Amino acid sequence: MKTVYVEYGDGKMEIEVPESATILTPDDLRQDPPAVDPYKATQKALENPLDMPPLKEIASPGKKAIILCPDRVKGGAHKESHRKVCIPLITKELEKGGVKKKDITLMICSGLHRKNTKEELRWYLGDDIVNYFWPDRLTWHDAEDRNNLVNYGYDELGDVVEVGKSVVDADIAISIGHVLGNPYGGYSGGYKMIATGMTSWRSIASHHNPSVMHAPEFIPVNHSTSGMRKRFDAIGKTIEKRMGKKFFFVDAVLGTDNQVLGIYCGDGDEVQKESWKLADKRTNVYLDIKDKYDILVFGEPRVFHYGPGHGTNPILMLQAIGAQLTRNYDIFRENGVIITASLCNGWFNDEWFPSYREIYDKLQKVANFSEVMRFAEEVSNRPEYIYKYRYGYAYGAFHGFSMVSCGSIAHNHTSAIYIAGAREPGYARGMGCIPTNTFKDALKDSERYVGKNPRILVLPGVFVKPGFHIFRK
Repeated sequence: MKTVYVEYGDGKMEIEVPESATILTPDDLRQDPPAVDPYKATQKALENPLDMPPLKEIASPGKKAIILCPDRVKGGAHKESHRKVCIPLITKELEKGGVKKKDITLMICSGLHRKNTKEELRWYLGDDIVNYFWPDRLTWHDAEDRNNLVNYGYDELGDVVEVGKSVVDADIAISIGHVLGNPYGGYSGGYKMIATGMTSWRSIASHHNPSVMHAPEFIPVNHSTSGMRKRFDAIGKTIEKRMGKKFFFVDAVLGTDNQVLGIYCGDGDEVQKESWKLADKRTNVYLDIKDKYDILVFGEPRVFHYGPGHGTNPILMLQAIGAQLTRNYDIFRENGVIITASLCNGWFNDEWFPSYREIYDKLQKVANFSEVMRFAEEVSNRPEYIYKYRYGYAYGAFHGFSMVSCGSIAHNHTSAIYIAGAREPGYARGMGCIPTNTFKDALKDSERYVGKNPRILVLPGVFVKPGFHIFRK
C-alpha cells in the first residue's frame, strides 16, 4: 500500500491505496505552454483583433462603452491577472478613439453568482481599477431586475433570451473572458460569458438543466458536440443580432497558476476558435492506458470555486463530484465508483446560498433528482431569495437547481458514490451517496461493485488549481 493525502475540509485526509493505483497531482498533469508578457500580448491583441476593427477605430466621441467583466470565481487576483492587466489597456484604447472617461462603465457580469463587496472588488480588480470607475460607473448585472432586462424572445433553439439593458444601450460592448477548462461546454469565456453572465435566471435555466446536462453528448467534456456550448453560442449571437452590434471579446487563455498563456480579441466565433487551440494544449491531458479506471478518488476542501461551503454544502458537494466525472469520463469506467473525502457536516453557508437548504429538502420528496426541477419556479420566485441575491451578497435561487443538474450526472454513470469522513452522514444519504467513517471502509465496501483488484485513479489537489480534462490516447 502507498500513502496519499487528499483535501478534506481545511486540512488533508491521509489515505492508503494499493501500489497499483495511479496518482496524478496538478503538477503531474501540468503541461502549460510558455506564458506571455500579459501587457504586451494584450496590447498587441487589442491592436490586431480577429475579424473586427480595433477598439480605437470602433470608438468615437460621444459613444458610450461598457466593459463586461467576470466575477471573483475564476481568473485569480494576482498582480498580472487578466482583469487587472486588460481593463486599463481597454480604457486607454477607448480614450484614444475619443470616448470620454465618464462614458466608460465597468459592469461585473456574474449571472446568478453573488454580488461582491467593495473589499472583494479591490482584491481581484485592484485599487486603481476600482478608483477609476467608482462609484457611479462600476455596476453589477442584476439577473432579477425586471426593469433593466431586455426580452428578445427566443433563439433558434427555443431558449429564452434576456439580457441586461445596460449592454443593449451601450454603443460598444466589450466582454472579458477567462478561457479555462470548464465542465459546462468545455471552456469558460467566449459566448459562455454572455449566456451565463449577463442574462436572466430564466435564460440560464434554458441550458443549466437536466435535458441539456444529462444528454449523451455532454460527456466527456467537450466544446465540439456539447449541446450546452451550442446554446451558449445561440443565445450570444441572438443578443448580438437583435441589439444590432457585436461584442468585442478580450479573452485570455490561462494556465495552471492563472498565468496568461495567450490573448485573443475581436469576433466571438474567431476568438473561441483560436483561443481553444491553445487552451486544448494546456487543458487536455492524454493518458497511455488500455483500460479505464474502476474507481476515481479525490477530496474536497471546505472552500473552493463558488466559495466557503462548496465542500460541505450537500448540493455543492455533489456538484463537484459530477463536474469531476464530466472532466474525466473518458478514462472512467461506466458504472464505476467514486470515493470523495468530504467533511459533509451540514454547513450550507446559508448567508451565501440561501435557497439551497430548501432545495435539499425538495430533493427528499422526489424519486429522481431531475424531478426537482418542477419546484424551480416556486423556489426561484420567493421574494426573500430574490432580495438576498439583489441586496445581500447571496447566490440567486435557481443556482442551486443548476448545481443539482450537474451533481446528478455522477449518479447517472456510477454504481456508487462514497463520502469518506462524513461528519453528518444523513446529508450524504440525502444526496444519494454512501457515507463511511473512513476511506478504508469505502474502499473495502466498493469491492461489491468493482471487485477486489480495481484500477484506481487518485487526483490530489483537483480543486486547488484550474481543472484538467483527462482522456485516453
